[in-house]
Amino acid sequence: MDERVAPPVSGRGAQSAQVPQRFGLNARETDGDWQDAAEALDGPPVKLRTTVTEEHPKTILSFNQSPDIPFDRSINAYRGCEHGCVYCFARPTHAYHDLSPGLDFETRLFAKPDAAQLLRETLAKPKYRPRPIAMGTNTDPYQPIEARYRITREVLEVCLEARHPVTITTKSSRVLRDIDLLAELARRRLVAVAISVTSLDPHLSGLLEPRASSPAKRLAALGELVRAEIPAHISIAPVIPAITDEFMEGLIAQAGALGIGSASWIPLRLPHEVAPLFREWLSVHYPDRAGKVMSIVRQIRSGKDNDPGFFTRMRPTGVWADLFRARFNLACKRAGIAKARFELDCSQFRKPEVGGQMRLL
Repeated sequence: MDERVAPPVSGRGAQSAQVPQRFGLNARETDGDWQDAAEALDGPPVKLRTTVTEEHPKTILSFNQSPDIPFDRSINAYRGCEHGCVYCFARPTHAYHDLSPGLDFETRLFAKPDAAQLLRETLAKPKYRPRPIAMGTNTDPYQPIEARYRITREVLEVCLEARHPVTITTKSSRVLRDIDLLAELARRRLVAVAISVTSLDPHLSGLLEPRASSPAKRLAALGELVRAEIPAHISIAPVIPAITDEFMEGLIAQAGALGIGSASWIPLRLPHEVAPLFREWLSVHYPDRAGKVMSIVRQIRSGKDNDPGFFTRMRPTGVWADLFRARFNLACKRAGIAKARFELDCSQFRKPEVGGQMRLL
């Protein structure tokens, strides 16, 4: 029997569509003989192209009551993310729309061009009370299509006008394109920026997160933020056992040398469809250690691929988790990085203008 191994999907994180089953989308069983002859019948596979659909929601702020995350409201200017990080915990959100959490998530994107205006209208409401808005909590606000849509920049402009605090998490050096706004927000203690870095190996990064900025560019961006006196944080996320954990000490040492004063780490999370997608990625790129990786993941997640419980989802348990935690703490101590938290100022808030209406004060 001729068992063929499909070649890796070049330039993408997910290796298949991974059709969602949780929401009743019918799965079609394909005929194996037809699959073997598909290229001869239909020609070579067409290169995957990224498409963007504009959507116009009625609101843009999302509120949450999760007890284990440090923000209660967020803005996601985009759905889906072209960075293609195979481990992204946001992938299952595409399944809500009968789209694949696999390749669809990184090729069929949605943009919300009205985001800034919707935010302006929300902040102008009489009963609105400010607390920091988190950006980049679901999909990256500086993924490649931001260069065309500039939605994140428009949102930051509204935040600056309203003196509203905002936090940003990204894997892209494109954040520097808005350094003028970020510096002005920082001068008023209204912004903090976290850049997530997983490794120091550009080849590994190209497999894990194929369209995100290289590790060197992300570290350089952190240095630029520090020089501009913008509060900057390095997030080593996710830490993938036996794949990326070896880079933890090196990343923290480089962050300390850049003057970064705050760092954190987040263990790999594999909710819903992310688990089979990640297993597939391992089988394609690291078949020699796939069993070891998943064994450690289950050990830190109470014997499961994923632990969705509050607090424990962010704080793994067991011997391996204790080891990662001890390594991280020691590396931070050596690098002179404290567990600093950025206190942003909500007292300057002023309601923005809406529809040409001028403020009275």
